Amino acid sequence: MKVGAVVLATGKTEQLLLPFQGKTTIISILEALETAGINAQIVVLGSNIEPVVNAIRPKLDKTKIALNLTPEQDEASSFQTGLIIIQNLDAAFLVSGDQPIHDPNLLTTMVKTLEQNTEALIVSPIHNGERGHPLLFRRKLFAEILSLTNNQTIRDIVNNHLDKRVTVEAP
Repeated sequence: MKVGAVVLATGKTEQLLLPFQGKTTIISILEALETAGINAQIVVLGSNIEPVVNAIRPKLDKTKIALNLTPEQDEASSFQTGLIIIQNLDAAFLVSGDQPIHDPNLLTTMVKTLEQNTEALIVSPIHNGERGHPLLFRRKLFAEILSLTNNQTIRDIVNNHLDKRVTVEAP
C-alpha cells in the first residue's frame, strides 16, 4: 500500500519549532513519517513560512511544500491543499504539525490496519481513551474531502463514515 502524509503547518510557527526529543516538532514528525516508510510527505504552510522552510530544509529531498492561500479556514482547506499534490497513493495521513508523533510504530500499525480491513475508510488512534491524530484516510474518500466547502470540516467526513472507521491503540 502506497501511503502519503499531509502535515498541516499553517498554525503558529513557534509551536512547529518547539524542541521535541532534541529536534524541532516538525522535524520529529517528518522523521517519524520517514521511519514508518510513508511514501510521500507534503508540508502545508500558511503565513510566516520562512522559519518553517528553514527548519525543514534538510528534509526537502523527501518532502514537498504546499502553500495554503486561505490558512485562516479550518484544517480542511489545508488538507485539501496537500491532497491535490498527492498522486497515485492508496491512502493519506492527516498530521497536525504541532503534535509530535511519539512512536513511528503507530503509523505502521495504522497502515497495516487499513491494509487488513478492506472495508475501512478511516483509521484513527486512541490515546488514553480519546480518539486523536493522526488520521489515515483511504483514497476512496479523497474526492469527498476535496469537495468540502467553507462550512464543512474533516470531522464531517469522519462522522459521515463512522461505520467505516476503525481505531488502533496508541502506544
